[in-house]
Amino acid sequence: MPRPEAMSARPGPLLLVDDDPGLRRTFQRLLERHGFAVRTAGSLDEAYEVLEDFTPAFAVVDLNLADGHGMDLVRELRTHYPQARIVVLTGFDSIASAVVAVKSGAWAYLAKPVDAERLAAALLGDPMALAAVEEARPMSADRVRWEHIQRIYEQCGRNVSETARRLGMHRRTLQRILSKRAPRP
Repeated sequence: MPRPEAMSARPGPLLLVDDDPGLRRTFQRLLERHGFAVRTAGSLDEAYEVLEDFTPAFAVVDLNLADGHGMDLVRELRTHYPQARIVVLTGFDSIASAVVAVKSGAWAYLAKPVDAERLAAALLGDPMALAAVEEARPMSADRVRWEHIQRIYEQCGRNVSETARRLGMHRRTLQRILSKRAPRP
């Protein structure tokens, strides 16, 4: 028998936090078509304001927001709404950030671009079943390097100077690498 938390859920109140207004509107419309009651926020501050009078059963949180890191909100949601299913979205996908997200209480972790069907499946279904559907591909050398840098960056508490020192690279070079999207696997 599957664990209760792994069973499929029914749509309910959902908090959507992303600093891209176009993406936020698109996801809001598509998730509402799937039956979710969506409230949106474009920043961490807006999200905290929405949470003053809204109790989410689901949340979709962008990892990199203009006013902070989405993991701060994930931890806060997990503390106040322990049953909420939280999906973390990111355009800068790495294994290290996925591990941090899941350890912090995220239900699933998805890399952008993601379609609404896959997002709804991640919110409503079993994340292990979703992962099993993904095709396993070996990583490219560029992707392995990216993953290593991301792991060290997370270990250093997202401190660019310390990460650059540990990797033996110039801080500005590391900043340029971190500002780019992850290479394809």
